[in-house]
Amino acid sequence: MVSDFDHPYFNSIGSYLKKKFGCKVIKLSLDAGFTCPNRDGTKGNGGCIFCSAEGSGDFASDIPGQIRLLSKKWPSGKYIAYFQSHTNTYAPVEVLREKFNHALEYPDVIGIAIATRPDCLSQEVLDLLSELNRHTFLWVELGLQTIHEKTAELINRCYPLSVFDQAISDLSARKIKTVVHLILGLPGETREDMFDSVNYVCNKDIFGIKLHLMNVLKDTKLAEFYPDRIHIPEKEEYINLVVDALEIIPKHITIHRVTADAPRHLLIAPSWGCEKRTILNGIQKEFKTRGSYQGIHLE
Repeated sequence: MVSDFDHPYFNSIGSYLKKKFGCKVIKLSLDAGFTCPNRDGTKGNGGCIFCSAEGSGDFASDIPGQIRLLSKKWPSGKYIAYFQSHTNTYAPVEVLREKFNHALEYPDVIGIAIATRPDCLSQEVLDLLSELNRHTFLWVELGLQTIHEKTAELINRCYPLSVFDQAISDLSARKIKTVVHLILGLPGETREDMFDSVNYVCNKDIFGIKLHLMNVLKDTKLAEFYPDRIHIPEKEEYINLVVDALEIIPKHITIHRVTADAPRHLLIAPSWGCEKRTILNGIQKEFKTRGSYQGIHLE
């Protein structure tokens, strides 16, 4: 269950959706029961080294329960059905169509967001996404994390950058909005490496970006890297890194995340990783101190 944020210094997805639909729009985080080709042996085993057993959907649940809870806080709100856990185009097209259309049948669900891998966009899946795109508000999220092949191999991503490039091209040709995930602080990456990834995806035809904090979770391969092979930034260091990144992202690109959610019982590091509101407030304060905003360095 995710409530998108509003922010005066950058083009947050919460603000974008409020302007587009004229009301508060909340994402419903869903687990549709899919797996991942990087878990079942098709591409790899165990998933990416940072991924929890829930496939990055630790807070996902069912639609009716979330709507009942959220409607009390936002009685006039609308919803985006966000297929979050694992790879949400990794199933037969008939199964995908049934699950996506079922989500759109709920009252006040005005769109759909689908998290997937760039290597799970067959022609049949692209045709289905085009069909959805003609009838509802849609975006597709691609878990890139980094453009650097050495890091991609280390994190067990199991596809090359060229596959991402092709996916962006295919989705763009069909006028399907794309959101790209990047992780700040992957093992071995420098500040320059991270910003190379930011600049690379910003030069693509994308709708949005998610910037993730590198959380170390229990029962992941990444936990074996901690603490010797991972630099865990202090909170202020991370806040400054995010603001620096946002300053080089074009204003038209929507910002969907600037940190990461992690259940406290799974989080190993950083200790402040669950302090989402504090991090957001710190980012706003840093922008205000600098007299800065998204895309300032591109003017």
